[in-house]
Amino acid sequence: MATAYMIITVLTIVANAAIAVADLVRAEFVLANSAAVGVPPSWLPWLGALKGAGAAGLLVGFLGFRPLGVAAAVGLVLFFVGAVVAHVRARAYATMAAPAGYLGLAVASLALTVLRWGGA
Repeated sequence: MATAYMIITVLTIVANAAIAVADLVRAEFVLANSAAVGVPPSWLPWLGALKGAGAAGLLVGFLGFRPLGVAAAVGLVLFFVGAVVAHVRARAYATMAAPAGYLGLAVASLALTVLRWGGA
């Protein structure tokens, strides 16, 4: 269990930090994905900041302050549920794999954190 917790949490941190940077620098694939669901480019810095905050919170939780890690994982789950819903509403199924993958990582991180540490 400890190994799965470490691997999944670190993977989730790295993935969210990377996509946060991509949002902040307005990478072409981010702009295309956002356009597919009707998200204006002006939202990208805010969305990137939320993803970055989630990654930072998971890192702080991983390093010892468990309640922040749980809160960050919950926040990322809610964020990516919203992203998947946005893709479904826009019928942008071709671009839904990425947010669904991030959602899976966030759910796995949350579940493993709760199982390993009892939620705090």
